[in-house]
Amino acid sequence: MRKILFFYLGLLFSIVSYSQTDVKGTVKNADSGEPIPGASIVVKGTRQGVISGEDGRFSLKVPKGFDALEVSAVTFLTQEVTVAPELDIRLKTSGSTDLNEVMVVGYGTKIKRDVTSSISRVSAKDFEEQPVSSFEQALQGRASGVFINSGSGKLGQGLKIRVRGISSISAGQQPFVVIDGVPVVNQQLSSSDEPDNPLATLNPDDIESIEVLKDASSAAIYGARASNGVILVTTKSGKQGKTKVNIGISNGWSTPTHYQQFLNADQYRELFTAAAENAGYNAADEFASETGTDDWNSNNNTNWAKAAFQNGYVRQYTASVSGGDARTRFLASASYNDQKGIIIGNRLTRATGRINLEHDLNKIFKVGANISLNQTNNYRVSSDNAFSNPVQLNALPPIQPMYDPATGLLNRNTLYYNSLIEVEGNNRNWNKIYRTTSSAFIEANILPNLKFRSQNGIDWTNLQESNFLGRRTEDGAPGGYSYEGQTTSSIFTTTNTLSWLKSFAKTDVDALAGIEYQNGKVSGENVTGRAFPSDKFTRIASAAIITGGSSTATQYRFMSYFFRSNFKFDEKYLLSASVRADGSSRFSKNKPYGVFPAVSAGWIISQENFLKESKALSFLKLRSSYGRTGNAEIGNFSSLTLFESSPYANIAGIIASQVGDPNLSWEKTDQFDLGLDFGFLNNRISGEVDYFFKKTKDLLLDIPLPSVNGFTVITKNIGDMQNKGWEFVLNADVIRNAAFKWTTSFNISTYRNKVTRLVAPVQPTDRNVGRLAVGAPFGQFYTKKYMGVDPDNGDALYMKADGTTTNDYGLAVDTVVGNPNPDYYGGWNNKISYKGFDLDILTQFVKGGDIFNLAGIFQSVNGDYFDNQTVDQMNYWKKPGDVTNVPQPRLYEGNGTNKSSRWVQDGSYFRLKSVTLSYSLPRQLAGKVKASNIKLFLSGQNLLTLTKYKGYDPEVNTQFIGSVNLNHDFYTPPLAKTFLIGLNVDL
Repeated sequence: MRKILFFYLGLLFSIVSYSQTDVKGTVKNADSGEPIPGASIVVKGTRQGVISGEDGRFSLKVPKGFDALEVSAVTFLTQEVTVAPELDIRLKTSGSTDLNEVMVVGYGTKIKRDVTSSISRVSAKDFEEQPVSSFEQALQGRASGVFINSGSGKLGQGLKIRVRGISSISAGQQPFVVIDGVPVVNQQLSSSDEPDNPLATLNPDDIESIEVLKDASSAAIYGARASNGVILVTTKSGKQGKTKVNIGISNGWSTPTHYQQFLNADQYRELFTAAAENAGYNAADEFASETGTDDWNSNNNTNWAKAAFQNGYVRQYTASVSGGDARTRFLASASYNDQKGIIIGNRLTRATGRINLEHDLNKIFKVGANISLNQTNNYRVSSDNAFSNPVQLNALPPIQPMYDPATGLLNRNTLYYNSLIEVEGNNRNWNKIYRTTSSAFIEANILPNLKFRSQNGIDWTNLQESNFLGRRTEDGAPGGYSYEGQTTSSIFTTTNTLSWLKSFAKTDVDALAGIEYQNGKVSGENVTGRAFPSDKFTRIASAAIITGGSSTATQYRFMSYFFRSNFKFDEKYLLSASVRADGSSRFSKNKPYGVFPAVSAGWIISQENFLKESKALSFLKLRSSYGRTGNAEIGNFSSLTLFESSPYANIAGIIASQVGDPNLSWEKTDQFDLGLDFGFLNNRISGEVDYFFKKTKDLLLDIPLPSVNGFTVITKNIGDMQNKGWEFVLNADVIRNAAFKWTTSFNISTYRNKVTRLVAPVQPTDRNVGRLAVGAPFGQFYTKKYMGVDPDNGDALYMKADGTTTNDYGLAVDTVVGNPNPDYYGGWNNKISYKGFDLDILTQFVKGGDIFNLAGIFQSVNGDYFDNQTVDQMNYWKKPGDVTNVPQPRLYEGNGTNKSSRWVQDGSYFRLKSVTLSYSLPRQLAGKVKASNIKLFLSGQNLLTLTKYKGYDPEVNTQFIGSVNLNHDFYTPPLAKTFLIGLNVDL
């Protein structure tokens, strides 16, 4: 047995032991002769390489049979050099777009020049020193084809991210997120009807790059969860060379981007006196009857709308240390972020820590680990639909006081609930999140061109929710209310890949095969209690009555197999193909697996002889792709018929709770992409143009069932939808010399969405106006069309089926009144440098995207009830012949108050998203305090917004009304305008 063992050990040693050539050298700037630190020197045809040190020097061992090195660095052109014992390598600078930039793709990396798919990339340098609280905000306006709606100004609020449109209805619509190779949960765990953003736990300062895989060729390697696009987040890592220490400190303040104007006390009395008289009432008597107060004749003039807001602040502290040698590279970072929101009672704190480590055990094995730990505290604001939402304070009459003159306490005798009471005393509504997204790997260079990698990762989240409402609050009265809940989510992923890379003749070939297993578990418990001795006792243990409690647990599994291969011939013909097979416990035993293939090709036309010598054209590549992706983001047991317990008279029982579909399977999205990459004048002008067409089939939909059989819905594969659009990116080095530099980047995107198959239209419900119908875009606005005011009598008018008008709402016809999807959107980024000064300006724009100002039914409705009104309602109809859009005010009579297009408004906007001015001290001055660089900066976000929208902010989308109702605004707070002053020091 021992002889056999020694035989195999000897055989393995003979395979991996091969003669090598020692190479030493220096990498320098061809123009200035200065050394280039951080340059990558890789043995061509392998993945073996090193990074140059601070002095530009490097050393490595080159295996026998390899005679060329590829040397690359950011902002420099990649150069191929012949192996020699001593090398002096001079790199030339590239244009504004580095075609040799290394991009992260699924389960690997690729040089941008050789990419045949559509990928948007944002690097750390694009958003450093910006006051972004979540990594998704770093993408906004910078990544073509990526539409981001911040939703509201609430801290930690879940964002809506759409990559090339909406590709699902009932299943998930968010992109699949992978951090350092670990798939992470990005759906909310909170019990609230307004989701948190679970990815807000990630520290933006830890990010090295964000790649968005947009087309099927790039995303299909993630198969069943890639239909909404894939976002790859890569965190920073240590590099060989001198140990670097970075310290960052910044402080700032925030205010709302916009305040709405409401009636003051005199205007309020004028409008409602007219409304009451027009309906035959006395205004003072009716007000007293509705409120139980005599405030009508008071001297109060309370600005309730501004009471909802406060001046916020931002405090950020970061520190990192990184470095390493030829064998070990490391990075350790820590940060603390404290934000006080612009909405009263809203605050978010986040503490993060990270260690990224890589170590070469020997010439064969490399190990590494990325370990992070985050804690986030979110002091939440109530749902937009709750009377406790501070923004709903704007409904309170200005003639009512904020404080009760008799007690000096916040006034409870108001028309609606005075939600300022929610933030007094011991009342609380907060979430505490502990999270780690960590992984460890081992790599083995089995042969010079064959590598095995095994990675195990976990995304673990513990959410603790705590809510206490005292006896003076609306929901806590009379004895107090408390809720405590805890939810734990863990996603374990193990990935094993085998990669092969070979160069011969004029052909480069690489291939990747892998197997991946994922197990996700979510469990939770909660309990509620009422009746506390006093408001100083806030925990469940002090409750006299335990009013409720429950526990849940769920689990899912994925088993996946994938393969990808890339071919490059003669440096100009590119071909890539991939396939992934996913099996999931979420789908039926009849159809547990889905197969997702993709293929793409590229032709670097500028390498052809007829263009090779062109002085104007630097680069031209035509690429195209086609493939299939899937969507599995539904309930874990939607394919099954389920049963649940149902007690009756204290006797336990079992009832059927869900009827399943034994053939339930994946949503499938087929996507075609055609793109052109170009560069002129040594790539000083460069860009991309893309056309895409996406067809989603077998949509996962909740189909209504006749309730007579005991069930109301069943999930089935019924429905199709399509998206198509264009994307355009233009980059330019406008001015480039030693003292002054100006670079600019512009992107614009569009998509057109259309539902092509449904069982039946999904009509608007309640006060909402979004619907789904064949031939119409997702969430199309559908309701009565408001036709203005009859100039003869002040009646509100609506459109009938024949196009004529009527003042009888019941005779009006439902019709298309708007489209919440934008016509186009994009961003424009300018960076200007002069000596030690740097100016970065980012603008963002959206054209179209109608908004339904749902709150207008109450606050912009010509005095139908005693809610305070927006100032434009003072332009109401007063006498025959008046031409206005505001009907005659008539108290209680509903003149123009019904749901209609009256509150559908253009959501287009142009926003000065961020401006950052920084100054780097001269190196001689920084060196006096032993620093390599000291930078001071002043930054601002959301500084200016140009829009015709009359609400708080055009970038809104209230959360409580469901996914179909896009761009609905219901007392939704605006975004924050933030200013930040900071200091960064590199030691």
